[in-house]
Amino acid sequence: MDVSPYRKHFKSLGCHLNSIACKCVVLAVIALLVRAVLLPTYSSFNGTEQNHLVLISNLSFPSLSTSPKMGIRKDKFLEVPQIVWGLNNQKIAFARACLTARFLNRTLLMPSLSASLFYKEVELLKPISFDKVFEFGKFNSLCNGYVQLGQYSDLKNRTGVFELQKGSGRRWTPEKDLDQLKQHSTESYVEYETIRIVGKNPFLWHDHWPVKEYAKVFECLVLVDEIMREADKVVSRIRKLGTEQVRGESESADKSLLVQSVPYVAVHMRIELDWMIHCKNLEHRLNITEICSSKEEIMERVGNIVGLKTPAVVYLAVADSLLQDPSILNGWKEGLIPFEKKKLGFKDRYKKFPYLIQSAIDYEVCLRADVFVGNSFSTFSSLIALDRTQKLIKMGVNSSCGVDVRWPTYAYNILGESKGPQKWMTNMSGSSLKAISYGSNEISC
Repeated sequence: MDVSPYRKHFKSLGCHLNSIACKCVVLAVIALLVRAVLLPTYSSFNGTEQNHLVLISNLSFPSLSTSPKMGIRKDKFLEVPQIVWGLNNQKIAFARACLTARFLNRTLLMPSLSASLFYKEVELLKPISFDKVFEFGKFNSLCNGYVQLGQYSDLKNRTGVFELQKGSGRRWTPEKDLDQLKQHSTESYVEYETIRIVGKNPFLWHDHWPVKEYAKVFECLVLVDEIMREADKVVSRIRKLGTEQVRGESESADKSLLVQSVPYVAVHMRIELDWMIHCKNLEHRLNITEICSSKEEIMERVGNIVGLKTPAVVYLAVADSLLQDPSILNGWKEGLIPFEKKKLGFKDRYKKFPYLIQSAIDYEVCLRADVFVGNSFSTFSSLIALDRTQKLIKMGVNSSCGVDVRWPTYAYNILGESKGPQKWMTNMSGSSLKAISYGSNEISC
């Protein structure tokens, strides 16, 4: 910058440029001029100065896991449509909604889940509040600083809503979806108290986050006490009846040790009518054969698990209302003692709960099993495998290949060692949840 025009002005004030004090004054004036020319002018939104806002546009997005610099805003919200489909699809949808809110530096308004399985007939969805299934307070406590759930009572200005239409169809690519999110994370939308997603089921949104991001949200989901107590009763009944039957069949066994020694195996037995139609279509479309498994194949592979101590109790987790085969308790290998809800005496008790709660109880029962065997193309099985993988990692186990581990997990639809099921650990370094959301026959151990 040319300072010569200012020399005469300072001389006229009796200030000579060869004096140290005067030089300091000149430099200060020049600095102020440079700041005024080069820096943007101070602006505001509707009379609110920017320094009172968290400017999301200042956040960089080299990685979608980058944390908001100022934490999740508790005065700005994201609202999503009612979440639908089965329990675990709803868990994925919820996690995706949480991560979308985190990306936008907003609190997710507590969404409505769906108690029923019907997802096409909107009038049959039977909404159920999130906090009737999962602990609201524990979620915010466990996920504090990462994602945040809010309630509609937290809203101050219900008219401050911007409706965001999610795209759909083949032309709506992940890149377009991400560009839309980036656009709505700018300061232009900060003035809106609420961004409301319209026209799209959250489960069908494009996936932009790695497995570890989803896993962190899943860890914060704790079932309410009522559901946990029901799961406690089922697990206790499995162990009690199994032990009694083993005692009756093993006269020579040391009965004082039977309670501790009888393992408990949970099998997510996907042979229901709706699943068999889906899996056959999927095999045809993907041109692979390791998706569907018959009742006989499941029984054979579970019976061939290497190192499984028998006698063992086997709990069959199956959607009874969709099952058309009453013989699932027959044909198991000697030493495997199968139980399902009716044999446990819990069928009528389950019926008093909506489908979502029944599924949540079964999920918890399978999660606690000594051994879990499921189908790698089932979301239910895949999320249990992820949960159990997290447990192993926390114990310092990063691979179950060729070793005996606590809480082993298997996929019966993939042939493993000695004609048994394939050992299964979730690939926690996955760049997206696709393999879990839609299934995969490329599972690691």
